[in-house]
Amino acid sequence: MKKYIILTDSSCDMSPELREHFGVKDYVPGYVHFSDGRDLRTTLDWSNISREEFYGALSDKRMKLTTAPSSPEEFYEVFRKYAEQGYDILSISISTAISLTYANTQKAAERIKAEFPDCEIYCVDSLRMSGSQALLVAYAHILQGQGKSVKEVYEWLEANKRKVHQMGPIDDLIFVARRGRISMGKAIFGSFAGVKPMGDNNSEGYVTVHGKAKGIKKALALTVEYIKQAAVDIENQFVYIAHSNREEYALTLKEMIENTLHPKDVFVSDVFLSSGTNIGPGMIGAYFLGEEISEDGSKEKELMQKAMENCK
Repeated sequence: MKKYIILTDSSCDMSPELREHFGVKDYVPGYVHFSDGRDLRTTLDWSNISREEFYGALSDKRMKLTTAPSSPEEFYEVFRKYAEQGYDILSISISTAISLTYANTQKAAERIKAEFPDCEIYCVDSLRMSGSQALLVAYAHILQGQGKSVKEVYEWLEANKRKVHQMGPIDDLIFVARRGRISMGKAIFGSFAGVKPMGDNNSEGYVTVHGKAKGIKKALALTVEYIKQAAVDIENQFVYIAHSNREEYALTLKEMIENTLHPKDVFVSDVFLSSGTNIGPGMIGAYFLGEEISEDGSKEKELMQKAMENCK
């Protein structure tokens, strides 16, 4: 079987330790612009900026941060590096509904196909971001380690990417309001009352709120119960947790999932610059495989209602 490289972008929140664990050899960073004039590469580590400084900037109402993906030319250069070494290529990108990254990989792939006719190259629109994207990248590397071909891994991703669920709270509602998702009045009231919105992925990778919990303890308990309701064969899969500057709560959730649901493993990672700029501080998300996400979210809403009833 011909060798192949699995590539992703920096919206895939996977720490250096977890990239080493799963055998992730490379990824393509994008850019984040600070309104004070700084421009940084969106690396999957804290080499360019500390976690505290980054999330402090996001919490500063005077500071605005925006992200941009790598250009088609930059993706082309990375793809060409591996094509020249005789690799086939599998690229896994953040949802096309959220970013132009996937379109840029397609443009780069067309050039590679023209220049290297023997190079098989597949571009996957993950329909996900952050920990959801990381979960797919992890499974892709697991399948590669099992001897699956690049085409077989591509086909698995296409068949399963709509089955990646997310659940967990976000507690910085002021940031959510500043991004225009809720009113500032609701954010202030919700923060004062300790209300935590709880959401799952929709079909395009955005998060739809299906319920609320009051207080972090209830929110984490509801997260575990929702996973119990929504996951398929949880004991034979792993759960991936990503957090935006909420490590203590993420580790607590990890322990709760391990003790209650008994999956094969539970992994924890930071949310880094690319996804963090859009998610903001205060998110704890658990990612897992279930049934395919419903187009209108009705199935997930029912699952949340059942989970909430069981948590009373």
